[in-house]
Amino acid sequence: MRGDPKHRTRFLLSFLILGCHVQVVSASDEVRGLLLSALGAMAAPDRSGAPDLRYRIHDAAEGAGFVLGRDGCPDREADDLDDLLFQFEKDVVLELQRRRSDLFFLHSAVLEWRGKAVLLAADSGSGKSTTAWGLLHHGFRYLSDELAPIDPYAMVVWPYPHALCLKERPAAPYPLPRETLDLGRTLHVPPSALPSPAPIADPVPLGALFFVRHRPELESPKLRRMDPAEAGVRLYVVALNALAHPNRGLDAALRIAAGIPCFEVWTTGLPASCVTIGAAAAEALGEPGESHRSRP
Repeated sequence: MRGDPKHRTRFLLSFLILGCHVQVVSASDEVRGLLLSALGAMAAPDRSGAPDLRYRIHDAAEGAGFVLGRDGCPDREADDLDDLLFQFEKDVVLELQRRRSDLFFLHSAVLEWRGKAVLLAADSGSGKSTTAWGLLHHGFRYLSDELAPIDPYAMVVWPYPHALCLKERPAAPYPLPRETLDLGRTLHVPPSALPSPAPIADPVPLGALFFVRHRPELESPKLRRMDPAEAGVRLYVVALNALAHPNRGLDAALRIAAGIPCFEVWTTGLPASCVTIGAAAAEALGEPGESHRSRP
């Protein structure tokens, strides 16, 4: 029984995300556990003064679902924990784009290899999170599975280490850990349970960019190098806040594409795809012929 939230102890969670203080007040143990699993890597001590973003979450009046509110905005309903987490993170990311308009946000996973960031950009459902999950078993480290906040002048990317989100269980040999949070429609692996070392907290220099497309009908993965003009156009398509930047974001997209090696990769079969991407990343980052030793 959830009970009446008016008669329950309220808790406060505080997160520091891209320099923005995000505060959440709720009375639900379910919500507390959910947010700590999903965003615990960005948890921070509460600060004095007003937060940049303040949310309130409570049970729906009928006892099914939740109500999510943010200061200055109308409340919205969420059907279940899966929907609540989706709506909460979506709102946070949109607000981050407004408050950190100096950053060029891409819909992309971000991993680190030997001090450089490797981006896996793709449309939703193209397999970037699954590919990122596999690559974490091959020596890569985790920054994000879907959001790349890039400083296009310093050419660095900031981490957004929320729980890695998958829509399906990955094939062998990459089983999910027991700490995985199964919300029904989505699976979330907390950063503390990832196979790679601890997530990275500081910005990482850009190293290479892969545009991922899943092609299960292929016998083996395919990879090709892209020229900066083509890569810049493709990168612009996956930008989330291009219009917040000079020249409608075109300059930022082209600067990024021209500054790092860019590839298109058609993935098929997770182990083989990880080996293909890992070898290309190693060569692009100045390690010719080196493949990843940390194979499952």
